[in-house]
Amino acid sequence: QVQVAESGGGLVQPGGSLRLSCKASGSIFSINAMGWYRQAPGKERELVASITSGTSTFYADFVQGRFKISRDYAKNTGNLEMNSLKPEDTAVYYCKADLRTIYAAPSREYWGQGTQVTVSS
Repeated sequence: QVQVAESGGGLVQPGGSLRLSCKASGSIFSINAMGWYRQAPGKERELVASITSGTSTFYADFVQGRFKISRDYAKNTGNLEMNSLKPEDTAVYYCKADLRTIYAAPSREYWGQGTQVTVSS
């Protein structure tokens, strides 16, 4: 069975930096894409950044130039480096992996449980 888990959340001062990590484990044939989402209290979950099985990346406008997404294909891990953090970045951050467990299977979504990021002075 496949599991996805995030780590690295915590409390940080405005303007500070934080790095989140995501690890997919279990029976994995290939990971087609990994993405980071966030959800603040009373808000809908929104896409922050994503990276495909190739070299293509996407960043939401509100994090453009501040966040950087990366992945390690061999280790089935991913990272989200967050810089110049703002109070409005406060949210629960989720990792999503789009992957295949076997060669002939279609890609499916697997979500982590989330990690809290709080930006406050």
